[in-house]
Amino acid sequence: MAEPSKIFLSPPHMSGEEQKYINEAFQTNWIAPLGPHVDAFEKELADYAGVRDAVAVSSGTAAIHLGLRLLDVQQGDVVFCSSLTFVASANPVLYQGAEPVFIDSEPDSWNMSPAALEEAMIRAVNTNKLPKAAIIVNLYGQSAKMEELLAICNHYDVPVIEDAAESLGAEYQGQKSGTFGKFGVYSFNGNKIITTSGGGMLVSNDEEALQKARFLAAQARDSAAHYQHSQIGNNYRMSNILAGVGRAQLKVLDERVSARQEIFLRYKEALGNIEGITFMPELRNAMHNRWLTTLTIDAEKLGVTPMDIINALADNSIEARPVWKPLHLQPLFKGAKYFSHTSTKSVSEELFNTGICLPSGSNLTEKQQERVIESVFGVCQSQLKLVSQKR
Repeated sequence: MAEPSKIFLSPPHMSGEEQKYINEAFQTNWIAPLGPHVDAFEKELADYAGVRDAVAVSSGTAAIHLGLRLLDVQQGDVVFCSSLTFVASANPVLYQGAEPVFIDSEPDSWNMSPAALEEAMIRAVNTNKLPKAAIIVNLYGQSAKMEELLAICNHYDVPVIEDAAESLGAEYQGQKSGTFGKFGVYSFNGNKIITTSGGGMLVSNDEEALQKARFLAAQARDSAAHYQHSQIGNNYRMSNILAGVGRAQLKVLDERVSARQEIFLRYKEALGNIEGITFMPELRNAMHNRWLTTLTIDAEKLGVTPMDIINALADNSIEARPVWKPLHLQPLFKGAKYFSHTSTKSVSEELFNTGICLPSGSNLTEKQQERVIESVFGVCQSQLKLVSQKR
């Protein structure tokens, strides 16, 4: 019997229009990191998000790095950062020689805890070391509690970079995710809700700052007939070809969000009544794009661990993964300061120990999803049988 086809966590989903834009780039010979597709993609994304300007770059990581540079983060400065996130959220802090301080999650959104952030700010005031910036991540497609978090940051005059790499298309209080901070960041990596294969976007209402971002992203070349450089630049601009892919993808963004939300609802309907399974909640007055369907496992109630389920799915050629390992637990950041949600509870550590991400691609068929659901049922039932036999 043939092996079943692999079901991936979040594969690219092409619209069918991408090739038209790619061909146009080739026919006009605009294949460099500039051109009409780059200009149009920036304008179209800015219009979609409701901001004044956007800069297309090579990755979401590059966008974060440029944001930090625009905020003049330098060696020895402190930057507060969500702990429950991918390492790309914090690596640019190290690029600048600054010190990341990690902030725990809270249970309502799985994102940065206002209580932990407030505690970190108070401690920073007491030690006369306020952060130069705060990077707030919107995890798995859901906005953080931006109203509360921004109130704290504004009180201490700390600018915010909103890492919306996973939350493009989501909303918070009727406003598009990624548009609340001084700068917002999107990612178009191959696994994101729309993709340019690799790429990102820095957005802001500060048009002057984004003009400087374009300058820095293009090797900081001075205005001169010859090649002259007065400061360090980066090679971060997006190619015209990839921007063309992005334009086609952006046209179907809302469809992709709807598809992932439907996938989440089918998972919840099939698995939500199983004691021991709890899905990632959705904030009130917010719209979760469900980039990934994520849930937590109570091993005592269910009789299986998250890794039991992940391994069982892998045996059936289905990709699933644990929730992000908190950055304060990563060897790279050993010794970094960390502020937990409460004095007795680290929410991010608990989510890492209990969380699972299920296949959620917008091109996941109902038949494929049934295979995922049956596999989860299978391992749960087999473990429950073993438990009852031991009793």
